[in-house]
Amino acid sequence: MASFAVKDDFFDGQTLRAAATAPFGGADILECIEVARRVKAKDLDSWYDEWFAAAARAEQLGTEAEAAGQTETARLAFLRATTYHRTAGSVYLSRPVNPRLSDSITRQTASFRRAMTHLPWHVEAVQIPFEGITLPGYHFRVADDGAKRATVILLNGYDGTVEETYFGNAAAALARGYDVLAFDGPGQGSVLVDQGVPLRPDWENVLTPVVDWLLERPGVDPDRLGLIGWSLGGFLAPRAASGEHRLAACVADSGFYDLFDSIAERIPAPLRGEIPDGNRAAVATVEAMMDAIMRKPTGGWFLRRGLYVNGVETMLDYIRQSKAYTLKGFAEKITCPTLICHGELDDVSASAPLTYAALTCEKELITFLERDGAGGHCEMGARQLYLARSFGWLDAILEPGRVA
Repeated sequence: MASFAVKDDFFDGQTLRAAATAPFGGADILECIEVARRVKAKDLDSWYDEWFAAAARAEQLGTEAEAAGQTETARLAFLRATTYHRTAGSVYLSRPVNPRLSDSITRQTASFRRAMTHLPWHVEAVQIPFEGITLPGYHFRVADDGAKRATVILLNGYDGTVEETYFGNAAAALARGYDVLAFDGPGQGSVLVDQGVPLRPDWENVLTPVVDWLLERPGVDPDRLGLIGWSLGGFLAPRAASGEHRLAACVADSGFYDLFDSIAERIPAPLRGEIPDGNRAAVATVEAMMDAIMRKPTGGWFLRRGLYVNGVETMLDYIRQSKAYTLKGFAEKITCPTLICHGELDDVSASAPLTYAALTCEKELITFLERDGAGGHCEMGARQLYLARSFGWLDAILEPGRVA
């Protein structure tokens, strides 16, 4: 796949990710490209500095516009600041926790909450009780009129935040007539960074108390609940749906079928069978390879992120833990109609067709193509196409235009 803005694969992917929020006010495309091109090669601090500066400029514009009563300008400026703060801090997603990561979480939340006061929908910041902690989120409603509408619940990815889900799916859902609940779960956003809670595989146990909480809220039609997960959420959503049967539909966008199998495919063939607890020499070879990669500033980000998010100390511990992140024996338990999506060039979701094959419920598989700009992870180059196809499928089931 051709580069979008810069030659570094990691920086380029993160630039595209930021730019993909543009249709919903989260970025200006050329601004993202220019910011990324000012970053010094493989320099994480330079990346942070340039994106933080862009966020600060957007915040200043929003503050000035708000003071002048220019609410539309303020809304869009604060939405851009939200994306740019998230993009700045995300490069530090590793241990030990860099204060810039924590600060970026705080700043993006503050920017989004300033923007949300100018959104055309009713939005409430919420705290969902969960096993002695709270899961921060937002309950978006088309109108605060007491009418019951279809609601979609959004699940985030490996390194995203609940605020990013607004651009990923929430804004599109609201425009189509859905109410939306988005939240950070274990291992995500401020739950990871501020509360120190790592990721867990059993989201069938995470989602049920969230649904319990949601059904106590006004305006929720209990018969029209949908679940949408993107990136890692493309795994978490079907895993959650395997145990939560009050859902009327599930969309899994770019998730894997079995994490251990996906990792093993990236290990040289002669060594795969030795991981993680086989021949000591082979294990040591793989560990040395991974440690060398992890030390690379941009090339090792994915591995450093994995250790931090999963709450483990070594790559071998990560690989051992990965065996629990599977849909084997779980996909078959899903009862609601399920849509599986993935890009044809996305190695993260290459196993998505295996999830589809394992489903015994009503199901559909959509493979998005590179010729349409949609072949990468989460269809970032063509989110409008993804949204058209996925909500076209979902609308037929949940009927967002019907108000009770």
